[in-house]
Amino acid sequence: MVSLPFSDHCEPLANNSGELDHLLLSMRHHVDIGRWKYIEIRPPSYQPGSLFGFGDSHTYWLHRLNLSGSTQQLFHNFHKSCVQRKIRRAERERLKYAEGTSEILFQQFYKLLVITRRRLFLPPQPQYWFRALIASFGKDLKIRVVSKDDMPVASIVTISHKRSMVYKYGCSDTRLNRLGGMALLLWNTIQEAKDKGLDELDMGRSDVSNPGLISFKEHWGAVGTQLNYWRYPRATVGIANTWQEKMLRRLIPATPTSVLRTMGRLWYRHIG
Repeated sequence: MVSLPFSDHCEPLANNSGELDHLLLSMRHHVDIGRWKYIEIRPPSYQPGSLFGFGDSHTYWLHRLNLSGSTQQLFHNFHKSCVQRKIRRAERERLKYAEGTSEILFQQFYKLLVITRRRLFLPPQPQYWFRALIASFGKDLKIRVVSKDDMPVASIVTISHKRSMVYKYGCSDTRLNRLGGMALLLWNTIQEAKDKGLDELDMGRSDVSNPGLISFKEHWGAVGTQLNYWRYPRATVGIANTWQEKMLRRLIPATPTSVLRTMGRLWYRHIG
């Protein structure tokens, strides 16, 4: 039981900590009698008491950009060389920006996703997962793509939820990073969120072992807070996980794209 699977974080649906404590005790019973293997919760602020037996399974940084200032103020707060100059470069390069959920945009996004996942030594999530997201969120989900001479440079998927714009997936062709495509995508997203009167851009989680990604988000003025995942029983990192990671690092660079996509369908068969 995971709250919620495939989301970076999830606030508990409880009125107070006492109510949540009672809920965790009830759920823990299902593990103790062997009905469930484990429980994992992903609250941004709640910390279960030591008596519940939950252990800290993963630690991340969660970054959010406050959108309360004017558009000009937000731009002024961006890192001058890492963000502002890249936005200006993208504008000079006349990158083409497009958004929506059309099949053309979906295929452009997915092509870049496969490239990015390969770079990270991971198989891509299957296409049907993203199609399910599009069907579920409707107009609240957008695929955003920037291209140079009809060649996709970078793409992100965003979801509007209540008072937040959530940056969920991002991918790019690193050969074209110098054009500033990702910077232009996020800048357009921020301006749209401002126009809608939203309060924040949720830039998602970053692994503590990835200082480059953390710095990237901080260059936009996003503020990071520690995000802990809690698991019962306490999680342990086994030899199998290490062996699995080493195997992927050897196999994926030389794997044909068609085979890599098949690996993704098998790897993520639980999201079918």
